Amino acid sequence: MSADHEHNRTQPDRREFIKTAAATTAIAAASTSFGPTILRATDKAGSKLPVVGAGEYTYECHHGWGALPDNLKWETTHGVAVDAAGNIYITYQGSAAIREHKDTVVVFDPDGQFVRSFGAEYYHGGHGIDVRKEGSEEFLYLCDFHHHIVTKTSLKGEVVWKKEFPQEPNVYKDAGAYRPTNVAFAPDGGFYIGDGYGSHYIHQYDKDAKWVRTWGGQGKEPGKFETPHGLWLDDRPGREPSLVVADRANARLQYFTLDGKHLGFVNEVSFPAHFDIRGDVLLVPDLHARVSLFGKDNKLIAHLGDDPAWTAEVKKMQIRRDEKKWQAGKFVHPHDACFDKDGNIFVAEWVETGRITKLVRVG
Repeated sequence: MSADHEHNRTQPDRREFIKTAAATTAIAAASTSFGPTILRATDKAGSKLPVVGAGEYTYECHHGWGALPDNLKWETTHGVAVDAAGNIYITYQGSAAIREHKDTVVVFDPDGQFVRSFGAEYYHGGHGIDVRKEGSEEFLYLCDFHHHIVTKTSLKGEVVWKKEFPQEPNVYKDAGAYRPTNVAFAPDGGFYIGDGYGSHYIHQYDKDAKWVRTWGGQGKEPGKFETPHGLWLDDRPGREPSLVVADRANARLQYFTLDGKHLGFVNEVSFPAHFDIRGDVLLVPDLHARVSLFGKDNKLIAHLGDDPAWTAEVKKMQIRRDEKKWQAGKFVHPHDACFDKDGNIFVAEWVETGRITKLVRVG
């Protein structure tokens, strides 16, 4: 999938864009109480690091995190996840123009030192990645939209199973219409797959990886999607466990019961991509140049990095290709993000040369 294709196939129509832009302006105004980006921290070279957020949710921005070995380079970073030991797993897409496929999953230790890499077979399709503990062992769930598969592997990449499109719901004519983007985990050991770049369905599986049900499809009505790009089990304290979906091109989050019944919307987003949860906080990376935090009852805490003027430039789709125009303390296209055990945040951005930012919590 080319960069232009990623953007063009998921943009809302003009009326939706105007509605979303108005909402974004209102949110930006409401967020000013958190204060502007400030400069105070210092990196190893003595330069000041940008700081975003305020109060309890204040973070130093460490752009360009992670030391890649000489044989690897980022080619549009997509996914990020953390295991119980604190190791960070990054996926990148890989260029269709490059015939020599390279590993698309790269693992770092908590200090950003390279540990290992694998996944050359996912080249040009590396996308979603999440870690799940099952019994005493952890596993990776990987989405490859180019090869139309979801794979469960060990933390070192050994394949447990590989799933193509489900035939049971009879919604696909062939594999080409199935382009999975992310996975969510059910509390009973099952899981959900979002067909974000394909036919806009959510597919539910049981703990034995057997198909249970499918719902959604393309549209704007409740229960329909325009790019269900990310999804997550929202089991924060005090909430009935439910599935939240990043309905990206509809500029909203949708909530469902665990068996697929529509519950409601959250509209204080612009182009949401995926999720993570820590305590009461829901983390939402937003492809429109910000990372959002929502508290209990989904009340907005902050849009980290939010700047309407900067976002307007980012939406022209040129900055993602030109590192010289990137600004410290500003995001370009956050595509995935996750917490570590200390509450720091790792952000993977959909930019041409790839970028990982570590937001170190100082609040």
